[in-house]
Amino acid sequence: MLILANVRERWAGFLGAFIAVLVGVALVTTTLVIYDSTRAKVQPRYMGTAALALPEQALDIDGSPDDRMPWSKAEAEPLVAGLDKLSGVAEAVMDRSFYAQAIKDGKPVTDEGALQSGHGWGSVQMAPYDLVSGRAPSAQSEVVVDRDLGAAVGGELTVNLTGGRRQFTVVGTVDGPGYYFSEAFAAQEQPGVRAIALIAGRGADTSAIVAGAQKVLGDTGTVVSGDGRAELQPAHIEHKRFLGVQLISAMAVLALFTTVFVVASMLVLSTGMRRREIALLRTMGASPAQMCRMILGEAAVVGLLGSIAGCVAGAAATPLLHSILDGLDVIPPDMKVAVAAWPLLTACAIGVGVSVIGAWTAGRRAARVAPMDALLDSRSVNKSMGRGRWITGLSGLGTGLLLAIGTATSRADDRVNMAIFATMTLIVATALLAPVFVGPVGRSLTAPFKRGGSAGPVLIRAELIANPSRAAALMAPVIAAVGFAALLSGTVETMRVAYPAGEALKVSGQTIVTPDGTPGNTDEAVAANPVGKAALPTRAFVIGAKDSATVLDVLGTRDPTWNKPGEAVLGERTAEVLGLKQDQDVSVRFADGTVVTLRVGAVLADDPARGDFVVARELVRAHDPAALTDDIFVPGAAQANDSIPGTALHDAAEYALADYNTDARLTDSLASILIAITVGYSVIAVVNSLVTASHGRRRDVAVMQSAGGTVRQLLLISSGETALVVVVGAALGVLVTLVPLAGMAAGLSEATSSDVSLRLDTGAIATATVGTLLAAVVAGIAVTKKTLRRRDA
Repeated sequence: MLILANVRERWAGFLGAFIAVLVGVALVTTTLVIYDSTRAKVQPRYMGTAALALPEQALDIDGSPDDRMPWSKAEAEPLVAGLDKLSGVAEAVMDRSFYAQAIKDGKPVTDEGALQSGHGWGSVQMAPYDLVSGRAPSAQSEVVVDRDLGAAVGGELTVNLTGGRRQFTVVGTVDGPGYYFSEAFAAQEQPGVRAIALIAGRGADTSAIVAGAQKVLGDTGTVVSGDGRAELQPAHIEHKRFLGVQLISAMAVLALFTTVFVVASMLVLSTGMRRREIALLRTMGASPAQMCRMILGEAAVVGLLGSIAGCVAGAAATPLLHSILDGLDVIPPDMKVAVAAWPLLTACAIGVGVSVIGAWTAGRRAARVAPMDALLDSRSVNKSMGRGRWITGLSGLGTGLLLAIGTATSRADDRVNMAIFATMTLIVATALLAPVFVGPVGRSLTAPFKRGGSAGPVLIRAELIANPSRAAALMAPVIAAVGFAALLSGTVETMRVAYPAGEALKVSGQTIVTPDGTPGNTDEAVAANPVGKAALPTRAFVIGAKDSATVLDVLGTRDPTWNKPGEAVLGERTAEVLGLKQDQDVSVRFADGTVVTLRVGAVLADDPARGDFVVARELVRAHDPAALTDDIFVPGAAQANDSIPGTALHDAAEYALADYNTDARLTDSLASILIAITVGYSVIAVVNSLVTASHGRRRDVAVMQSAGGTVRQLLLISSGETALVVVVGAALGVLVTLVPLAGMAAGLSEATSSDVSLRLDTGAIATATVGTLLAAVVAGIAVTKKTLRRRDA
């Protein structure tokens, strides 16, 4: 009851924590709802299937389940025959998918990837799509297309395939996307079978079909039905889902960290202002454990109320986040927002947990209050930092510096995360040690005014020296906001210089042929550029002991250094994971289901430009007819050819910049969103800190007013003190990011073999600082005016 009474009576003191939890839970709610809504769904082309028979799943190089190994034609045919005989199965269809794209007016037809896939004619039954006009394809030169393509039945259509452009006769149209060829042609383009669709007869029992199909497959595969059919997803949709999850995960992590940080600083300040009250309770017999439970209980109540409100606000704001992500093109095109129960319950539980965690420090402080403090002025106690705060702050500072130094030596993919963790640690450490900086900095900044005859600077100086904890509580959210703004914007600016410079250096003197409106280069484009690197990637499966398989990205090359029939060149890490050494044999299962034995010709140092498992290009093409070639790098002495539709030419600088700009828009948007979140939290925390501290400053204001201070002078003193604290906090926020950013720049400089220096986005830093400063000054003036009105009343 005491906990509820405290929350009810002191609601103004808990308002800032309530708002912080509300905002944090709202962000978590929206991200969880979006995540739940973006989960893989059954694709329209599989909606008419009762179940899908899928091959055995292999593991990736780190041991996690990954791709499924395609069946070969010899393996799939008896399975189809057995599945076709099952009771309730109208037909079992081999589902084959490969690259196919119409060429009109010399340009590829694009439509979110929907018109970039070819299939065998039998696949139309899986949706099912109806034949609108014409007939089914039977000859190698016939095709049925989507009626929305606008191709007339009986007319000719140029279709771009892996091998290049081919002329087909349009013999029919259907009411669904894709290109449908004869089964014989589809088997030629994609020999491997990645799925067998089971079409149910009228009134058939799906569960019986699944059970019977699993018996037919045995241990060679798995049967999925219902939502399990969502496992088969187009690559472009999976990529968008991956990008979206990365972005909302970053938002959720930052929201959680900032909420804990802000709530903790608010409750610590609030507890300090209630020190005399807590001491009175201790005098009445309350134990330290009871005091700690009271503070934690208050935080739990505030957290629960804020979480409930946050869930409602988050659910209402989800369409806005969906619109933002859709504008960034990082969510599947068919995604629809659906609010389920589990995201709301999870976000609510997180909000309460975060509040309790944030109150832990305040609870420990309350437990240490002695009964004797009831006889003292609350402002006269707790002027110095405790031993625990010193230890935690210095430990965090050391850990942050070690992490920052590690940023320079970590892998390229880990540098950003390492820098973020280092900055988080340094921000916490700096906030804990902030009272140490307040006094000396206040003395130095106000020293020029000490003998100037003005009372304002002297009073500000005295307040900062006498009450560093109060100034530090105001400074903490500013350090976090400006620190993250400097880190995120600085990271973007550093990478904006580093990556294009490094990539341009790697391909200097070359002309690069890139896809333009197509997912990759066709063999026709490769043949038009006979000189130069033309890597042909495919997914393959290394067969290990006990028939276990590991998924690998295998690269086919025409470089004569590595292009040796029957051999493979491995990177050191891949060779170590697979347990292979030079001159050993390795069995590899390719996309067509064929197992080939290769000899390890060499094990070399890891080189992303070369690949981790390299074989002859002809070997990849023989076993994966649908594979498309990556960018073609043509030496400067040779003439690059971009006359093939769907290709474009770039020099080294253009190529590097275009490659970076592919993800730069998303990176910039993510940084802007995260900066807005941290600055918003800072404003909430600063305003709440000023409101909470105003109660303890009533006597100070009364004394200054009694000594002849005018309202204008008091407002100027309040504004000056607040502005000074914010500026110092902003400076500390920038300083804590310099070491992590310098480490990142050093690491990028080494990785890209170019001169990369630390770069800061002064615009972003100034925006974060000025925004926080204005909010703090306005709030400080409002609080001071309110205090004066109460005194006059």
